[in-house]
Amino acid sequence: MTDTSEKLRYVHTTCPYCGVGCGLNLVVSDGKLVGVEPYKRTPINEGKLCPKGMTCWEFVQSPDRLTKPLIKKNGEFVEATWDEALDLVASKFKETYENYGPKSLGFQVSCRTPNEECYIMQKLARVAFKTNNIDNCARICHGPSVAGLSLSFGSGAATNPFEDILNADVIFMIGSNPIEAHPLVGRRIVQAKKAGKTIIVCDPRYTPTARLADHYVRYNPSTNIALINSIMYWIIQQNLHDKEFIEKRTTGFEELKKTVENYADVESITGVPTERIKEIAQIYGSANNAVIIYCLGITELTTGTDNVRSLGNLAMLTGNVGRPGTGVNPLRGQNNVQGACDMGAYPNVYSGYQKCEDDTIRKRMEELWGVTGLPGEYGATLVEQINQCGDPIRAMYIFALNPVVSYPDSNHVMRSLEKLDFLVVQDIFMTETAKYADVILPGASFAEKDGTFTSGERRLNRVRKAVEPPGEARPDWEIFVDLAHRLGLKGFDFNSPEDIWNDVRRVTPSMAGISYERIEKPESLHWPCPTVEHPGTPILHREKFSSPDGLGHFFGIDYRPPAEVADEEYPFTLMTGRLLFHYHTRTQTGRAKILNHEVPEAYVQINTEDAVRLNIKNGEKIRLRGRRGEAEAIARVTDEVGPGVLMMTMHFSGKGSVNQLTNTALDPMSKMPELKHSAVAVEKITEVQ
Repeated sequence: MTDTSEKLRYVHTTCPYCGVGCGLNLVVSDGKLVGVEPYKRTPINEGKLCPKGMTCWEFVQSPDRLTKPLIKKNGEFVEATWDEALDLVASKFKETYENYGPKSLGFQVSCRTPNEECYIMQKLARVAFKTNNIDNCARICHGPSVAGLSLSFGSGAATNPFEDILNADVIFMIGSNPIEAHPLVGRRIVQAKKAGKTIIVCDPRYTPTARLADHYVRYNPSTNIALINSIMYWIIQQNLHDKEFIEKRTTGFEELKKTVENYADVESITGVPTERIKEIAQIYGSANNAVIIYCLGITELTTGTDNVRSLGNLAMLTGNVGRPGTGVNPLRGQNNVQGACDMGAYPNVYSGYQKCEDDTIRKRMEELWGVTGLPGEYGATLVEQINQCGDPIRAMYIFALNPVVSYPDSNHVMRSLEKLDFLVVQDIFMTETAKYADVILPGASFAEKDGTFTSGERRLNRVRKAVEPPGEARPDWEIFVDLAHRLGLKGFDFNSPEDIWNDVRRVTPSMAGISYERIEKPESLHWPCPTVEHPGTPILHREKFSSPDGLGHFFGIDYRPPAEVADEEYPFTLMTGRLLFHYHTRTQTGRAKILNHEVPEAYVQINTEDAVRLNIKNGEKIRLRGRRGEAEAIARVTDEVGPGVLMMTMHFSGKGSVNQLTNTALDPMSKMPELKHSAVAVEKITEVQ
C-alpha cells in the first residue's frame, strides 16, 4: 500500500461562513482540497467547528465553478479572454461616467470576501468615478448596528470579545439564535450555562437557543422597543440603575426616564405580562456583569436603528459597558460583514469609519490617495441602488453578492436589474443574479487567495491560500488592480494582498498598528490598534466612550409598529430565519452533500392551532401569498411559533424564496429594509404522502 501522508499539507486559515471567525486547517493533497481539520490553537473556537465549517472545502472544487470570463452576446453568454472582458468593463463604466456623472454608477461589495478586496473596490469606485454609491450587504443585516451603536456609544461595533461571555453573570439575548446561526458562540453560551450563569432569551420563536434559557420570554414580533422600554422602566422603579455610571459617563438620562414612564404595562403590545417583565428587569438589573447579545431579529426592521439604540440604553442604564462580561454585542452573519464596513465599503465613510462629509478627513484622504474631487455626500445604499436602476443608475458592479435571492421583494430586484444599461457580476458561481449580467468575471474562493477577515468581535484573522483557482479564474484583488490600470489610475500598484493591507494601515488610524506579521499569532489583534506598540482593544469604552464628547448617549425612543401588519386579507405575520445547515443563498452550502441532505428545500414553521384550523398537516406543501409575490414551502407544524406567526427559512431561491414576500420599506436612519416582518396569507397545495 502506498503511503500518501507525505503528500498532505495543512494550511491554516479562517472559516468562510459566519462572523465568529473560527480557525481551521484546509487539508491539501496533490494540489486539491481533501478535507478540513479544526485548528486547536485559536482561542475563538478551541479546536471545534460547526457542520458548515467542517464542510467548507467542498464547494471550492465544485464542477459548477466559473472558470472563464463571460460576455453576453445576443442574449447568450460566450467565453471571452480577460483582456476582452476587462476592456469592455473599463470602457462601459468610463463611458457611463463621462456621459451621466458619478450618480449613474453603483457598486455593491460582498461581506464574504477579504478586507483587502473590499477596500480596493471602494477605493476604485471613489478614485475612478468620484462616487459614494458603494455599499455592502451589512446594509441588509447589521446596518442598524453600525448606525445605532455609533449614536449610542460612538463606535458601531461589538464592545466585547466572544470568550468574554464567560465573565458575565447574566446573558441577555434578544432576536438572536446563536445555537443555529453562530454555533461556536452558542458553544460559549453552553459553557456559561454549565458554569451556572443565568441566561435570558427574548424571542418570538422558541428556538434551539431558547431551550438553553433559564428565563424564556416569548413576545409579539417586532415589539422590541416596547419590551425594552418596559424592562428599563422597572429597573428604574426597583432602583437597580447605576446612578454613578449614568452621572459620570452618560448624557440624556432624563429624556430616557421620561419616555419609559409610558411603558409600565405593555402586555397589549408585546403579549408579555407585566409581572414577567418586572422579573426580567430584576434579574438583569441585579447582575454584577450582564452582557447583551442580539442579531437580525433586532436589526432587520424599519425600527432597526432604534432597536439597537434601545439596547444601548439598557446597557448604560445598568453600567454594563466597558468591563469584562458586559457590553452590547451584535452577532455578525457573514464572515467579513464587520470588515466590509471597516474597509469603507459604505456610502458615507472611508476605512475606519472616517466620514466622507468631513472636509478635513476628505482632504486628508485626497492627499493620501493622490487624487482630487472625492465626493462628500451620502451615496446610494444597496436597496436604493436597486430602486435607482435605469434612472439615475445605468451601470452596476456587483461583487460576490446575490441580490435576486437575498434582497427584499425579489421580483422587484429582477425587474430593476433588467433596466440597467450594463451589469458586471464578479463571483465564483453562476448565481441567480449573474444571469442578468452583461459581463461575468470569475473570481477566487477563500481557499484560493490570501488576505484577512474581521470577525464580529473586531478581531483580524488571516486567510491563506491553499490551492489555485480553477481554469482562468483569478483572485479578486488582481481583477480590481487590472481594471484600475486599464482606467489609468495611480495608487493601485499592488502586488499582493499584504501590499493592499499596508495601504489600509496608511490611511486608517484605528488600524495603523495591525501588520500581517502581528496577526500571524492565533489570537491575532482587535481594532482599534493605532500603533505597532499598541496591544489591540478587545473591550471598547473602558474609560470613556468613542463619541466626540466621550460620553454614552441615552435616547428616549417610543415604540412604533412595523410598516406592514397582518390584516383580514393577509392574516399571518411572517418572520425569516437562518438554519444551522445553510448559509446566505446556499451558493456554497448547497454544494455540500451532507448539508444539502439535512435541509434540501425551504420550509415554514406554522403553529399547531393554525395548522389544524387550515387543515394543514406536517410535511405538506403550502403556499404563502403577500402583497409582492408568493412562495412555496414545506409546512413544519410546531408550537415553536405562536398563533398567527410564521417563520420561513431565508436561504432558498426559486419558488422557495422567502424574499418574494418580504418588504422593501426602510428604516429611515440606516436604510435597512424590513426583512423580518411582512403580512401573508397561507393555503395548502398538496396532501402529505
